Amino acid sequence: MEINKLDNAPFTAYQKLVVFLLAMTQFTVVLDFMVMSPMGDILMKAIDLKPAQFGIAVSAYAFSAGASGLLTAGFADRFDRKKLLLFFYSGFIIGTFCCSFANDYWTLVAARIVTGLFGGVIGSISMAIITDIFTLQQRGRVMGFVQMGFGASQVLGIPIGLYIANNWGWHSAFLWIAVMALIIVVIIAVKLIPITAHIGLQKHQSALKHLWLTFSQREYRVGFMATALLSIGGYMMMPFGSAFAVNNLKVSHEQLPMLFMISGIASLIIMPIVGKLSDRYDKFKIFAFASLWLMIVVFIYTNLGVTPFYIVVILNILMMAGILSRMTPSSALITAVPEMKDRGAFMSISSSLQQLAGGVAASLAGVIIVQETKESPLENYPTLGMIVILLSIVGIFMIYRVSSMIKKRRAVS
Repeated sequence: MEINKLDNAPFTAYQKLVVFLLAMTQFTVVLDFMVMSPMGDILMKAIDLKPAQFGIAVSAYAFSAGASGLLTAGFADRFDRKKLLLFFYSGFIIGTFCCSFANDYWTLVAARIVTGLFGGVIGSISMAIITDIFTLQQRGRVMGFVQMGFGASQVLGIPIGLYIANNWGWHSAFLWIAVMALIIVVIIAVKLIPITAHIGLQKHQSALKHLWLTFSQREYRVGFMATALLSIGGYMMMPFGSAFAVNNLKVSHEQLPMLFMISGIASLIIMPIVGKLSDRYDKFKIFAFASLWLMIVVFIYTNLGVTPFYIVVILNILMMAGILSRMTPSSALITAVPEMKDRGAFMSISSSLQQLAGGVAASLAGVIIVQETKESPLENYPTLGMIVILLSIVGIFMIYRVSSMIKKRRAVS
């Protein structure tokens, strides 16, 4: 299905429905991954995990999601995107239910692998749907709203998840997510219209050949590299965020839900604003400014010791502003890289590289971070901060290349 639209035109009622459904899928998928970080200290103490083991538990999702994306990339453009979304979202729900029944380290890792195999592809399918239905001039706003799932997961999801975990055990948090997702998948099945315009553009070639031809295009590889670099920085600090706050900054477990809720409220305010700015002004300039902002805040935050709670809150808001102000314009730019016939494959490969890079980053962070006892401060967290800063510098260069490539293409057309 291809909808006729004018640049900067208001969204139709159906487009608004699509944005809502994709935002809700993003909310549950992001929450499923994000809740591992705030529950990190709880999990490490509940089932006696060392930092390296927790890093593997986090990266298991990322590695399996990356493998799944590569396996599906070759045939992602051969099917109705609605059917693909329903299939993988249903598998994600099953995996999340499995997480709620895990009772030791190995069963948790296995459940995270199952969840990643299905959940890791959902983002790429959503991006392909967005690219099919919305113009480049609309996508900044769409990304702003869809990625509000990131902020909403903190405003509502993570605090509620932490409350549930603190009162009924960490298993209950995953069960709650799975039940929510089950309701959403029913709505998608009933309301979403099949999206099939891309199928008629396919050539008669094998899935493997389609995958290779997509990956071999030079312009596409620039987009892939940019995505992977941005992911490494994002995954590097996230898994141990709550453990750092509790053990180094001395934020209490009771204060953690408030910290994430305040940061999430800030995200909900920031995302639509950044989305509108990304449609109105140069996306690369917004990304570059946000990257510089983030580097400064990361350097300050990762070098903190025991800190008053209000300062921790302020710095988390500033850091979230930098992260989200990079995410929206870069995502909008990268969606403009592939042609319609390659969008599903491109988004799947991009998602795979994103997840694989994140898995490497989480595993590496688990090796770098050291904690002598369960109550000891985390050591070497400033080292993670410096790596994130260096990767942010390289990320500016890569997004500049993506932006320049898109501008040249538009000038020619």
